[in-house]
Amino acid sequence: MTSGYALVVRFTTRDADAAKQFDALVARTLEGIRQEAGTLVYVIHTPVDEPLVRVFYELYADEASFQAHETQPHVRQMLEEREQYLADTQVTFLNETAGKHPHTPEGP
Repeated sequence: MTSGYALVVRFTTRDADAAKQFDALVARTLEGIRQEAGTLVYVIHTPVDEPLVRVFYELYADEASFQAHETQPHVRQMLEEREQYLADTQVTFLNETAGKHPHTPEGP
């Protein structure tokens, strides 16, 4: 069994107004993401004491599900629009070594 395909993306917005506009863009995009079968987890966080930063945690069933996500019209629109609000973007792809998540059956 594969362990999924995950990444963390850290976005730093330009200023408070850009953060508000970025959040609105993300909210619109989430409507479509919620319908993606292979997108298991897509959660946005704001770190404590970093109001201009957004950290996304994304978990996909597999790499093909991630690739399908990236080609969706709602995601393409977000990718095109987001840059105007951002000062920095850092992407980290993750290899799972242990854990528990929704698509892992319990077992010994």
